[in-house]
Amino acid sequence: MQSFTLYTSPSTSLISYTRHISLSKRTPSISQSPPSISLQQKINGLNCFSSSPTNLFGSTHNFSLLKTKAHISPKPIQSSSQNTNPKKQGAKIIPLLISISIGLVIRFIVPKPIQVSTQAWQLLAIFLSTNIGLILGPLPIGAWAFLSLTTTVFTKTLTFENAFKGFTSDVIWLIVLSFFFARGFVKTGLGDRIATYFVKWFGKSALGLSYGLTMGETLVAPSMPSTIARAGGIFLPIIKSTLLLSTGRDENDPKTRKLGSYLIQSQLQSAGNSSALFLTAAANNLLCLKLAEELGVKIASPWVTWFKAASLPAFVSLLATPYILYKIFPPETEETLNAPAVAALKLEQMGPVTKNEWVMVGTMLLAVSLWIFGEAIGVASVVAAMLGLSILLLSGVVDWDDCLADKSAWDTLTWFAVLVGMASQLTNLGIVTWMSNCVAKFLQSFSLSRLASFGVLHAAYFLIHYIFASQAAHIGALYSSFLAMQMASGVPGVLAALTLAFNTSLFGGLTHYSSAQAAAYYAAGYVDVPNCFRLGFIMAIINAVIWGGVGTLWWKFLGLF
Repeated sequence: MQSFTLYTSPSTSLISYTRHISLSKRTPSISQSPPSISLQQKINGLNCFSSSPTNLFGSTHNFSLLKTKAHISPKPIQSSSQNTNPKKQGAKIIPLLISISIGLVIRFIVPKPIQVSTQAWQLLAIFLSTNIGLILGPLPIGAWAFLSLTTTVFTKTLTFENAFKGFTSDVIWLIVLSFFFARGFVKTGLGDRIATYFVKWFGKSALGLSYGLTMGETLVAPSMPSTIARAGGIFLPIIKSTLLLSTGRDENDPKTRKLGSYLIQSQLQSAGNSSALFLTAAANNLLCLKLAEELGVKIASPWVTWFKAASLPAFVSLLATPYILYKIFPPETEETLNAPAVAALKLEQMGPVTKNEWVMVGTMLLAVSLWIFGEAIGVASVVAAMLGLSILLLSGVVDWDDCLADKSAWDTLTWFAVLVGMASQLTNLGIVTWMSNCVAKFLQSFSLSRLASFGVLHAAYFLIHYIFASQAAHIGALYSSFLAMQMASGVPGVLAALTLAFNTSLFGGLTHYSSAQAAAYYAAGYVDVPNCFRLGFIMAIINAVIWGGVGTLWWKFLGLF
């Protein structure tokens, strides 16, 4: 049997594609005739969306390569054993050795304080080794977390029941269910439709187009907690398609690229504020509150409390961001008169709102309503999410295969649960109390006021993100300890927990690697690295002024301190 070999870069989205367009010959007559299947039709019908930035932006090149090779080079498909450059298996040795060594040094070389038990010190060593591994990446994040979980049980540091307690956390399951909701938004096309309407209404100028996209981001955010899904699945495709058609120029035209750079930076920086505005706008927000709960910080009506605390500074930042970037990073094309027409054409091609989209709208309105008012009627947030997903499954808007295929959700369940479980046990064993007391004494030696300590710790927490390539890893490594420091210096627990969580969303636009959405937008190729750093730093200062100034007055008004 012979087949057309399709030469592509490795991509999950293209692997299944090659299975569908592999052509085989069964008789000599068939082998002598050209294939009757149109490859271009297959390409046009391919859904190439992937959460991986590499797949998102390498797809066009791969498709042309597929088409060329499929018509020119009929060769047998090679087996994986014949691959001359097989993928390296197993852990990365150097990151693995560093991560393990740090844990061993803490456990066996660093003197154990007399106030800390041997069990607690051993768990701290494993926990720190886990977080170093999350940063260095000797294995995929879920696999590394599982190894750490195994270590806690094998060394008898924790019992099996205590080690797996994190997997029963309602907050973690709310995160997982939220990923499934996001899949429904993408699958039905509802998120795409909403964003396109805003382009149609506000897209006559570059600044208006930016505000339209920002409003679309803000509207979609509370019910779509995957920031990479919002960036890569909705807004980046809209920016790229609208950009080319509204300017009427080639993609590589300097004016087109300048407009694209502005829109992408504006969208990235706005996404940080929209993620900070709603508890359910980012999975990281829910993890922060769970870690705060492990330290004894209880927040009544968390969705409402979060929104009230974030609302004023977030809305001010969302209004200011597109305009400030318009002034410091201006597009050469000020008018985009064709953008509304392009959006209208796209909406016409999409057709009327489908039944599945209406089901999605109704389900999300129900879920958000229960997140806001559920506590008053005895419905927990996770139960509201379970009810919403049940409706989507019963109606067929999302099927179980969609849920099973969402690797990000199950990966998140694994490593978030491991981190939360270990953090909880560290609190129970007294490690967090001991560390916070040490920090409190250190800060008192400088005679810093409560407000000064609040500012210094926030600045340190934010700027340390330059050495992180993951918001989640940053939270796992530092959120609990910085929250303990804030509380030890006299900052009210609820205020400290919320503001550190807000900070976590805001530093997502600090660099081109500071978050998944930042990497996706950078990979589009419109903004170079120096501008990523420059604009990220400028917007970090502006956000600090707005959230630190407007926010402080607002939090005082709300009685948070």
